[in-house]
Amino acid sequence: MALHTWFAFFVACWLICLSPGAGAVASMSTGLRYGVLHGGWNILGLELGLVLQIAIVAAGVGALLATSALAFALIKWFGVAYLLYLAVRQWRAPTQDYDTLGDDHQGRRRSVLLIRGFLINASNPKAVVFLLAVLPQFLDPSGPMALQYTIMGLTLITVDVIVMAGYTGLAARALKLLRSARQQRLVNRGFAALFAAAASLLATARRAAV
Repeated sequence: MALHTWFAFFVACWLICLSPGAGAVASMSTGLRYGVLHGGWNILGLELGLVLQIAIVAAGVGALLATSALAFALIKWFGVAYLLYLAVRQWRAPTQDYDTLGDDHQGRRRSVLLIRGFLINASNPKAVVFLLAVLPQFLDPSGPMALQYTIMGLTLITVDVIVMAGYTGLAARALKLLRSARQQRLVNRGFAALFAAAASLLATARRAAV
């Protein structure tokens, strides 16, 4: 991959990752509720989901997803249902005293955040179709495909980690301000609405025309 091609892809990665979506909402809600350290587990899950999406595109399965109405619909509606589930969970999330949070069940919490992040990205077929449309534009047909996909995958994941960490960190800075139960309920319900909005947007996704 030529340097100028990689740089163009690098710029595209920032535009892609900065676009608000379910991953950004999950990062902010996690940072606000649990802080930066636990937010890292959500980010790890998001990136594992992104790795899966890139692997699907690189393996050519993405083309099948783009042309199969059934496969696209199954994954899409699973993603919609999961985002709505997160919206309900966020709406019903209990308030807590952040000064007295202990280390109980931290292992379970990390696992839940990891799995949640993975499912958010893995259950978005529109992202796979989008990557299928974008990644090949930067490929050199005469070069090794596996190496080029690896370089692009690492670049995209690195940029996404930086962006999601930024969302998490910004939200975590507000953590100390949430002392009253009323404030926490308002914030929880605000993020519940954002998850529901993300579900609505995913529900409107359509398979690319072939």
